[in-house]
Amino acid sequence: MNTIAVFGGTGKQGGSVIDALLSRGAHVRALVRSPESDRARALAGRGVELARVEIDDATSLSAALRGAEAFFLMTTPAGHTLADAEGETRQGVALVDAAVAAAVPHVVFSSVGGAERDSGVPHFESKRRVEEHLERSGPRATIVRPVAFMENFAFLAPTVEDGVLVLRMPLPDHIPLQLIAVRDIGRISAAFLLDAAKAPDGAVEIAGDERTGSQMAAAFGAHAGLPARYEALPLEVLGDNADGRAMFRWFAETPAYRADLAAVRAIEPAVQDLPAWIRTSGWTLDARVG
Repeated sequence: MNTIAVFGGTGKQGGSVIDALLSRGAHVRALVRSPESDRARALAGRGVELARVEIDDATSLSAALRGAEAFFLMTTPAGHTLADAEGETRQGVALVDAAVAAAVPHVVFSSVGGAERDSGVPHFESKRRVEEHLERSGPRATIVRPVAFMENFAFLAPTVEDGVLVLRMPLPDHIPLQLIAVRDIGRISAAFLLDAAKAPDGAVEIAGDERTGSQMAAAFGAHAGLPARYEALPLEVLGDNADGRAMFRWFAETPAYRADLAAVRAIEPAVQDLPAWIRTSGWTLDARVG
């Protein structure tokens, strides 16, 4: 049985890839920093092979990838500074180099929607540099570019004020924002890893829905059985988070994300729209009174 290696498997996105691979009968090897952690042990309990790695140890990375038929990698910045973004690029470059050293035939990299369009958003640009390094490095590569995660509503959560559900974001209401469920990033990435699908020109931007602020609020309100409204906030609410300000400013420059929803559904017909995610994700209403 072919082995599919996954970096980031103890997190939500990498975990969704492992879920999708296991559901398709694949043998999965998770590259983890701490095999003794509860999350790593939980993966092992599901039949996932664990390989201990250190990002700064090229030997451990290439050894963990030896014999893998395909490799999924993702990167995340530690915070919101330029140094964090540069660290994210170094992480991605190290993982790509390890895949090359181990002669992995196919690498799937989860980047971000719009990375190739000079967004100016630090944590987009850091991923673009990883994309470029992967494209130069030689292995067959597939780049998956997810748009905004529906799971972000865990901290952009609507509240209830005087019996009305209220959603607020620093985004003008007339600007639609594309969204994707993390579950579907995993399913789409697994399809590429297992060669059940191919991305045109080696890259695809992925989304499951596209809604304005008012349409998002209405979806949450319908689920909660409450009237709903959306209020656009100024960018100043993001304070000194320069990365966040750059991202929401980019969102307002229509069109920012540009996924072809029909093309995405051709890869994963069951991709979720926002109401489906709300129903199935375990989302619950934050009933704080404003």
